[in-house]
Amino acid sequence: MNVTDWLLDSDPSIRWQVMRDLTHEPADVIAAERSRVATERWGARLLELQAPDGLWGGRPWSQDWTDTFHVLELLRRFGLDPESEQARRAVGLVQEHVTWSGGAPDETPWADNRFFEGEVEPCINGNVVATGSYFGVDMAPLVDRLLGEQLPDGGWNCEVENGATVSSFATTINVLEGLLEHERATGGSAEIAAARRRGEEYMLQRRLFRRKSTGEVIDQSWLGFSFPTWWHDDVLRGLDYLRDARLTGDDRVTEAIRVVEDNRDPDGRWPLQNVHEGESHFEMEDGEGQPSRWNTLRAMRVLRWFEQGG
Repeated sequence: MNVTDWLLDSDPSIRWQVMRDLTHEPADVIAAERSRVATERWGARLLELQAPDGLWGGRPWSQDWTDTFHVLELLRRFGLDPESEQARRAVGLVQEHVTWSGGAPDETPWADNRFFEGEVEPCINGNVVATGSYFGVDMAPLVDRLLGEQLPDGGWNCEVENGATVSSFATTINVLEGLLEHERATGGSAEIAAARRRGEEYMLQRRLFRRKSTGEVIDQSWLGFSFPTWWHDDVLRGLDYLRDARLTGDDRVTEAIRVVEDNRDPDGRWPLQNVHEGESHFEMEDGEGQPSRWNTLRAMRVLRWFEQGG
């Protein structure tokens, strides 16, 4: 079985993206496959786990991956059709019922915020903007907050309230994904586009994984690839964002592309690496070190983007 056939022998959430990004099937074929995310396997399983109060895992957010925040992120990355009845129902329940306290006592000032109003950390809020924008929620107030929190070096950092003055990749990639999704949903604005370009420049000046000051690798774990990435950054996540943002003609991604190529196994697949600790509702891959359909799909489309002038 060749690599493309192996990718297609999988969940609808992977198959429809293979059809869109690798095999370039007709739009109606892609849409039909995408519609199955809501009714079959992984997507259907997650949707069935939502409680009547809108929560997954009984919580709006947690250190594990079974909560509302992380399940909604996963459904977005699956490509659940926002116009589907299932998506509208699930997001409607969250909008109606879920606050950041999740109904539990919490003395933080933002605890009673509705879920899509966000909280205080830009790493969290960037992800909320991405998910809300994707599912058709008006995220303009939270976007405005993020624009006001951009640091002079072009990125963002969750630790500003604790004294940080320079950006972090992990926060920046979450915010950039949110701003891109918001632009896609609304058409964006010159201000948002400029902020996103400054954030991209922050990443590119550092070649996606090197310190600007010394050229050293910022974090060796970024040279291996995870899925889901959750809040973590790595080279493949950064490149897949730039592909999605349609960056072209910037040779500062070349070294990061070589990292992707170096991770390919002799069979032309990419392994699952750096599995992030935390409870999940179910496993999607065969385990760390084994060939990963998610990583292979993402790596293949990144390499094609680069070959075509990315």
